[in-house]
Amino acid sequence: MTGHLHGIEPGERQPLLQPVRLAGLDLPNRVIMAPTTRARAANEALVPTDLHAAHYAQRASAGLIVAECTWVSERAIGFPCSPGIYSEQQAAAWSRVTSVVHALGGRIAAQLSHAGANSHPDLLGGVRPAGPSAVNPNESCRTPSGRKPTAIPREMTAADISTAIADYVAAAGNARRAGFDAVEIAANGTYLIAQFLNPRLNLRTDSFGRHRGRLLLEVIDAVAAAWDGGPVGVRLSPYWGVADRAGGSPAGGEYPYVPDEQTLACYDDLVSELSQRPLAYLHLRGRALAGGSPDPAEFARYRKLFSGPLIANHGFARETGNGIIDAGIADAVSFSRLFIANPDLVSRFALGHELAASDPATHYSGGARGYVDYPIWAGA
Repeated sequence: MTGHLHGIEPGERQPLLQPVRLAGLDLPNRVIMAPTTRARAANEALVPTDLHAAHYAQRASAGLIVAECTWVSERAIGFPCSPGIYSEQQAAAWSRVTSVVHALGGRIAAQLSHAGANSHPDLLGGVRPAGPSAVNPNESCRTPSGRKPTAIPREMTAADISTAIADYVAAAGNARRAGFDAVEIAANGTYLIAQFLNPRLNLRTDSFGRHRGRLLLEVIDAVAAAWDGGPVGVRLSPYWGVADRAGGSPAGGEYPYVPDEQTLACYDDLVSELSQRPLAYLHLRGRALAGGSPDPAEFARYRKLFSGPLIANHGFARETGNGIIDAGIADAVSFSRLFIANPDLVSRFALGHELAASDPATHYSGGARGYVDYPIWAGA
């Protein structure tokens, strides 16, 4: 894959490379590094290591780095070797990461995550995971001994929900002390908040069931208050479906994530509510069309409903990224796999250089290999 995309010659003006004000920050470009779980916190305390510092330092030229899924408490863990931000030890280690990113002129946000029902007792000290209702999400969960199917979770009590919100607030405080520039609430994919948004998983009859977006709104308000109104973004994935399922198609049982009109209408209402809050940005994951290209119409649907900054994600390349910004549908575009193999992605976009491909065998394991050893472009 080389330059000369979308009619843009190397060195010409590209929308992706223009500055933007986002999350209260002046970003030099609109090339965002998406949160990308890489499972490199291979220690019992789930503390980020020097490998994390090197990995993010190599990618500091991104307009904004959104760091990987980071657990808000021990109760939130959903797969092994992903770091947390609930302990002082973890916060201190993240401070080393943010310091080196800042020293190189970068900006970095923490993604606050809770797995909810999409976890396994093997990750929770033998305790059964909790979710919005006692409904199996029919997922495949990574555990220290391999993939295992999820089971019927324990329905969260009102006290459980209050504890989860408090966990987000405490984690946000740790993120602030660790030097992160913003936080992003993970309400995408199969995380806890996405479970509450799902009409097939959230069968509650209380206020968190009658208004499935209530948990997200309360988390946003509580975290923003803890940061004195500081930058809080949200990541959503209305179009998540069976093609996105961890481990492939479900082995049994109905998969609850269906991007039908009922689901999308719920997200329409939610995004309209989010637009009434001083959200730093909405990070929206679409679905890839046949051939892997994104569908601009999916993002345009929510662009009409959300007045704040919108980051588009999933399946974008340089051409399509420039195109969706040029069309006024998105303010920035985030990239995941392209940043895995191209730490100098911004430069490669600017100069039209060939993009490297990542090695899937090292996406979730491998230590330094496939994590900090991808080279910058050196020519043919």
